[in-house]
Amino acid sequence: MIFEIQRRGCSLSSLFYSCSNVLGLMPGKTFSPSLISCICLTLMNQISTMLDIVIEARKASIAPGMDVKRILPFRLRRMVGPFIFMDHAGPVQSTPTNGASLDVLPHPHIGLSTVSYLFGGQVTHRDSLGVEQVIRPGEVNWMTAGRGIAHSERFEDPSALAGGKLEMIQTWVALPEKDEEDAPSFNNYKPEELPIYTDNGVWMRLIAGDAYGLRNDVKTLSPLFYLHAVIQQGTKFGLPREHSERAVYVAKGSIEVNGQFYHAGQMLVFSKGVDPILHAREQATLMLMGGEPLGERFIWWNFVSSRRERIEQAKEDWKQGRIVLPPNDNKEFIPLPQDKSKPAGSPPQPEVLS
Repeated sequence: MIFEIQRRGCSLSSLFYSCSNVLGLMPGKTFSPSLISCICLTLMNQISTMLDIVIEARKASIAPGMDVKRILPFRLRRMVGPFIFMDHAGPVQSTPTNGASLDVLPHPHIGLSTVSYLFGGQVTHRDSLGVEQVIRPGEVNWMTAGRGIAHSERFEDPSALAGGKLEMIQTWVALPEKDEEDAPSFNNYKPEELPIYTDNGVWMRLIAGDAYGLRNDVKTLSPLFYLHAVIQQGTKFGLPREHSERAVYVAKGSIEVNGQFYHAGQMLVFSKGVDPILHAREQATLMLMGGEPLGERFIWWNFVSSRRERIEQAKEDWKQGRIVLPPNDNKEFIPLPQDKSKPAGSPPQPEVLS
């Protein structure tokens, strides 16, 4: 019972507090342990039907000076819809003396699209296609690796690092099997291309896909939704219903769901078919995401594929230089790391993933 409570993201103290409210505990009243246990189990079952799992972000390092909060993949939940990876970097609280220590050197990808979205600061992207793009807040950088691409992310503007400005979310979207060997591509979408929805206490920007009646021209290859939302204190709202797998990542603030509180750094993955109501207990910044599952995917370092042997080929391609470095950033790169693969169910290794 205790393990299941913790898996669902509930602390024992908060569950007992909820039980106390249900029972109306007052001084002078006594209730049998069996009755309290029964009420607690009932509440836990309500939570269990609402949430599939709550994922706590873990610390990972993507560069010598850049630690991030890693949300996906997680040992008990590898994907949400097509989303197979999520990092939350920043906010960088102090300006580093050497900005290059934050840089993510050229590295390869296959079988996925990287999606970069900034809350603040700026990052310079360079890739094998010769693209050089400065990413700014509110823009969407969507790079589809397909059969193979290399890219770098560098922090070249010191002013963009000052005062805790730099903060970004990066996700990976796995490709449908039929698109895994597509030619690589890159697109940058400006904020004015991304629809915004506002209502009482709610501000949302649709990053990709479709939700709440919103659509945009960001090119996706499978059904999904991805939104940046800012919810004012006291506001209640629901999740889009048209997708089978749905999750909410709390980037800032806290929310309440079904009487339980969830804080920054937690991802709530909801059970299929439920209709949750999210209540912002304070102003909260959320990332809403999900879509339709694609089936099993293998992931190792920066490689994703529906076929294990394709991962092995990608390792050899990178070692042999068959994945081209960015022509405008080809003096250094990240070598293939030592293979630290573990049996299924083991925690993912905190390797360089970006």
